[in-house]
Amino acid sequence: MQMRRLGSNGPQVSALGLGCMGMSAFYGGRSDDADAVAVIHRALDLGVTLLDTADMYGPHTNEVLVGKAIADRRAQVFLATKFGIRLDPGDPTARGIDGSPAYAAAACEGSLQRLGVEHIDLYYQHRVDPGVPIEDTVGAMSRLVEQGKVRFLGLSEAAPDTVRRAHAVHPITALQSEYSLWSREPESNGSLAVCRELGIGFVPYSPLGRGFLTGAIRSVEDFEADDYRRTSPRFQGDNFARNLALVEQVHALAREKGVSAGQLALAWVLAQGDDLVPIPGTKRRQYLEENLGALDVSLDRDELARIDAIFPLDAAAGTRYPAAGMGALQR
Repeated sequence: MQMRRLGSNGPQVSALGLGCMGMSAFYGGRSDDADAVAVIHRALDLGVTLLDTADMYGPHTNEVLVGKAIADRRAQVFLATKFGIRLDPGDPTARGIDGSPAYAAAACEGSLQRLGVEHIDLYYQHRVDPGVPIEDTVGAMSRLVEQGKVRFLGLSEAAPDTVRRAHAVHPITALQSEYSLWSREPESNGSLAVCRELGIGFVPYSPLGRGFLTGAIRSVEDFEADDYRRTSPRFQGDNFARNLALVEQVHALAREKGVSAGQLALAWVLAQGDDLVPIPGTKRRQYLEENLGALDVSLDRDELARIDAIFPLDAAAGTRYPAAGMGALQR
């Protein structure tokens, strides 16, 4: 397994991690626990060390699942989870953001219990709370480090100025944001630049465009009824058709190179810098192994230029989230 360092002074982790969200939430049809555990075990057997979850996935059920999977393999795992988004189990559309110091402490205790671990390796604030100064939130998170409950701190989808202010309170090891061929905003909004300036690692989530870049999704009808992508702007109407046309061009390049479209898309993300550690998610061992094959795909300068010509900045049609979700980004 190739290894990469999270930030200039952070830990070494596998060059590709495993996002576990889809095993329990949002992508329709929760995985059978035995199958999900088998995927996690296979990832660990293949050298993956970084596992990513969050308390809001389920809510809570994904942390329980991950905890079950790593119960006898804790030493192999660099475990990341997140707090800050509160869901109403009775109404999955109702959610709020809480970055208060008291909630940070309480949420950590809950995650430790569900995961069945004594410490969390990387603890992210999932979304920035506009009602709480980031200094207060990160100050509370730093106390968790002092108490030995957390090793490293991270932020997710935070604006560059927020990252700077947070890093001044306590070193931020990683910033997690969506980044892929069809979500290249970190290049233009300053996220990647501030991470490189401050020596912070960058963890792209959804590096396969929520599965779209693999070419497996041909119609919104491919989604199960409870799959949130049915309501995502990029998967609607004309946006879907325009984005599918882009993916078809990526497929053509992948066929020419003798790799899958997903491997080409992941190889592109990996080629953007050794400070990036993508966390593609999957429910199936077959796709896990295919994703890891991207580590063996090298792209030369001409190939990267051809990919960039297909997917320049802002090429994807539609916003990443519906309006309410977009409002919680880059705070």
